[in-house]
Amino acid sequence: MPSPFPGMDPYIEHSEVWSDFHGGLADEIRAQLNRVIQPRYVARMTPRVTYEVVEIGESHSVRPDVGVWQPATASQPGSGGVAVMSAPVESLVAMELPLRIYTVEVHETGTLRLVTAIEILSPVNKRPGHEAHDEYLRKRRELLRSGAHVIEIDLLRGGRRPPLERPVPSAPYYVTLSRVSRRPYVDVWPVQLQEKLPTIPVPLLEPDPDAPLDLAAVVAAVYERGAYARLIDYRQSPPPPLSDAEAAWLDEHLRSCKAR
Repeated sequence: MPSPFPGMDPYIEHSEVWSDFHGGLADEIRAQLNRVIQPRYVARMTPRVTYEVVEIGESHSVRPDVGVWQPATASQPGSGGVAVMSAPVESLVAMELPLRIYTVEVHETGTLRLVTAIEILSPVNKRPGHEAHDEYLRKRRELLRSGAHVIEIDLLRGGRRPPLERPVPSAPYYVTLSRVSRRPYVDVWPVQLQEKLPTIPVPLLEPDPDAPLDLAAVVAAVYERGAYARLIDYRQSPPPPLSDAEAAWLDEHLRSCKAR
């Protein structure tokens, strides 16, 4: 079943959906590129592992797990009797689970020279204070100092966006392209909630022309392959909260889709 949205589905940002979608997105981008960039180039998925704290619900009560043990013949303190085991109290430590984040890299075959890095942002990349946020900013600086082109795909409304030196039109989603020959200038595609995702150019080595990457087709394929229509409850509001204008458009759009 296809997504009811013309562009990015805001419900996919839900924490229980995004991680799976992120991996599918990287896989589909790799597949789409490999259909058009061979034989001189190959697209590869490169994983990085970070850790995400799992929230434990308040329904998990804190209670002693071990009782006091004392034999019936225990002597009173000071009379040389056996010791009494003190009962501990139960608390919590942060529980972290590994989270795999993918970059799609275009390499020149033979030399395996990195030509273009395609970064697909995840919530942890946009969360100040999380180790993955700092790691991503360091990696971003290294890439922008290198001889590789850099594409950033940000299909998340929440979190802090990677910095740009000049303001761009406000939008929930952004795609940026930094070509080696044009730095520090970057091309930016601001994408509104109701808009179709763009087809963007993926730069290769001179004199080869750019490879087209149809993000709308990528997202549509991942949505159907992942059966997200069966996982998402469109009766709820998507995370994070929408603006009043976005909420009004979303409500009207979903009503019109239901009426079809």
